Amino acid sequence: MSRSRKSLLRNARQALGDAAKAETEYGYDALVAPNPEQWLALDEQERLGLALDYHRRIRAPLSRAQKELHATIHAVVENQIAAGEPPITSQTIARLMDQGLDRHETVHAVGSVLADQIFNAMQSGTEYGEAWYEAELSRLTPETWRRDFG
Repeated sequence: MSRSRKSLLRNARQALGDAAKAETEYGYDALVAPNPEQWLALDEQERLGLALDYHRRIRAPLSRAQKELHATIHAVVENQIAAGEPPITSQTIARLMDQGLDRHETVHAVGSVLADQIFNAMQSGTEYGEAWYEAELSRLTPETWRRDFG
């Protein structure tokens, strides 16, 4: 990552962090991993609210319904990371960041696989398949995410 990009990301994180502190007691910034204990200590509605507030602050170009669904997927991925279950989620986040995606993009990439699995399960009437999820996350790269979901 170039110095100018790092500097830009650092400034964005600082600005978003300041906004988060002003708007919420805990704050959430998808570019920075939340403290797992603090994140898991929040109830589900608080986690969803923080993810929704974050996307409002960054002015994500989504309708209200899209923002709510988007925030839900964010919260589920953050829950998986914080709880360490399944371990492949944290491993995939780290791997994709090593491959050049920022943390927010990695949450989107993993969330895209999760949403795809939920959709497929609803269409076929099958149960959640952890083996399928792990296999898809193992194959996920920045290129496949952009091609298939981005």
